[in-house]
Amino acid sequence: MIYLILTAVPLLLAGLLYASRKESIFGELLTKPLLSALFIVTAVIQPHPETLYYPLVLSGLILCLIGDVCLIFFSSRKVFTAGLAAFLAGHVMYAAAFVFLGVIGPAVWTVALICLGLSFYVFLWLRPHLGEMRIPVIAYIVIITAMVISAAALMNNPGLDPVARALVFGGALLFYVSDIFVARQRFVTKAFLNRAAGLPLYYAGQFMIAFSTALV
Repeated sequence: MIYLILTAVPLLLAGLLYASRKESIFGELLTKPLLSALFIVTAVIQPHPETLYYPLVLSGLILCLIGDVCLIFFSSRKVFTAGLAAFLAGHVMYAAAFVFLGVIGPAVWTVALICLGLSFYVFLWLRPHLGEMRIPVIAYIVIITAMVISAAALMNNPGLDPVARALVFGGALLFYVSDIFVARQRFVTKAFLNRAAGLPLYYAGQFMIAFSTALV
């Protein structure tokens, strides 16, 4: 089953990118929900250790699927805000899962300082374009930054499988970077480049996090 998923993902991603380039909502509806559903299926069909990690991550994946569907209707501020809220809640679930197994240390503080500095810079870059969306965007930036720092804490846990640690931290970073392209598309400059870069990063990050549930 995993091999079928790994075969389907690049095909659906290519279809989604094509639909995005053509600005076809119908094409996105045909590809994006199914593609996002596959990272949920990936988590569900694997064996899972008996910890809180799996249900928390699964909740996050489901919330992100909801956010993905909302973002198909990107031009609607209300629907975009609903998608932002779904992703924010998803990041809360991820952060809770990562913190549950995290270990604080010097490396985590280093990552935290870098992430906080980068997030502050991103906010300054976006601020002139946000208008009434300023508060929701600030809340989102705070939560996704906390999620990445939490992933660094999990990576710092020497008792966990090293592959799982790499999947979680790598997935969190890819998710973070992909959201910069989402923000650029929504608030700064509309260009296919944003989706051509952001969508592959986003789905790579989500599948990495989904695969980690079999190892944590």
